Amino acid sequence: MAEQEKNGIEELTRFAMEVVRSSGEKALSYYGKGSPSIKFDEGLVTEAELQLGEFFQDQLAMHFPEHRVFNNSQDNQAYTHEGDGALWVYDPLDGVANFQAGIPIWGVSLALLENFWPVFGMFYMPVTGDLFHASAGQKAFRGEESILVSSQEDIDDESLLFTYSRFHNHFQSTFPGKVRSLGCTTAHLCYVAMGRAEAALIANESYQDLAAARVIVEASGGKIYKMDGSEFFLNEYLDGQRIAEPLLVTAPAIYSQVLETLKPHN
Repeated sequence: MAEQEKNGIEELTRFAMEVVRSSGEKALSYYGKGSPSIKFDEGLVTEAELQLGEFFQDQLAMHFPEHRVFNNSQDNQAYTHEGDGALWVYDPLDGVANFQAGIPIWGVSLALLENFWPVFGMFYMPVTGDLFHASAGQKAFRGEESILVSSQEDIDDESLLFTYSRFHNHFQSTFPGKVRSLGCTTAHLCYVAMGRAEAALIANESYQDLAAARVIVEASGGKIYKMDGSEFFLNEYLDGQRIAEPLLVTAPAIYSQVLETLKPHN
């Protein structure tokens, strides 16, 4: 791609890794400092997100001033060979409830698109030190170790399904294994990508939420499906609308088996 050739994919990747790690270090200064007198400290989260957003904007302006940042109301633009064809999708905090409560399952995600095609995606978890990353069409990694979705051909009582907290309000499940919610969608998807879980059921997400995880999941051999079996296209949500329908993320070989265990309430 033109912009990759101009700046070099290695330079772009190095910048992305440095900025997500630096973002994570800055986020740690707010981590676990939510007010104990309230269930969710929205003020703390808002301040952290604003500071991290400004930090990323400053870093991007310094290194790649012609590049754009996804803003949840992205207009579809024509193909361009100029710098504004590069679009960064930055999510400063995924797993905000965990973050403000001092629970370590949260992180910073970053994806790069060129003319709305994915280039790479990253997810950094500052407390655990895990960095998940992948370039589109290539291998996925946790740190320097390549990762793949589970090679299981059948689900059983040792299988693991990650889901969201109000899952049982919407679905009747006969999943034979364990069903868990860790409170962080991108972490769920990265654990599926590395084969630690067989599947993840997600809901009420956005383009910003899924841009980086989509690249990591697909590079590891996984796929994001609609619950009716039709193909899911993330770019249909570039305008910032919420993805109201639930989505199933798993290896293609076991998609049908997992789907059969999840029946929506009428």
